[in-house]
Amino acid sequence: MGKFIVGVIIGILLVPAVFYLYVRSGYAPVATSAPPMPFERFFAKTALHATLNREAPKTHTTTASRGELLAGVQVYRDNCAVCHGLPGKPRSPVARGEFPPPPQLFEPAHMVTNDPVGVTYWKVKHGIRLTGMPGFQTSLTDEEIWNVSLLLANADKLPADVSQTLQAPLTPALPAKPSAPPATKPDHGQK
Repeated sequence: MGKFIVGVIIGILLVPAVFYLYVRSGYAPVATSAPPMPFERFFAKTALHATLNREAPKTHTTTASRGELLAGVQVYRDNCAVCHGLPGKPRSPVARGEFPPPPQLFEPAHMVTNDPVGVTYWKVKHGIRLTGMPGFQTSLTDEEIWNVSLLLANADKLPADVSQTLQAPLTPALPAKPSAPPATKPDHGQK
């Protein structure tokens, strides 16, 4: 019986030790172009789904009005489109370089229209570790997060004017104008 217990203890200690050596050896994939580590997808998805079941809001009191959808379009275009794309447009260079690839949320295979709006709200607010999905809780208001979540929940049945606004070409942001003229060095009579 004693040998069995020693064997179990060694087995319990051996797995973390081997994993540590695997990571320290430099063989663990860290590049976005590398395949995932063994069990990486399983652990990430299992943990995400358990957290969503526990923490995502179960209800939202408003319906997706035209105003909320248009507000959601603005939030999406400003914050989400670079990774998650626009309808009928190719993936951006940023999206092509991410691992795992971000879902293109207006492609039928990747729409989140079947997800409860609270699940999308949670993902936008908190982000998802190990995916490149940032949390927007400090940069967007709760109303903005709900608006973009409602937009995505209704992506397959948007009114024509909302869809047209969403599909309009993105215009690059103009550089900010300096608020003050550049400082000049004082002339102390030196030439």
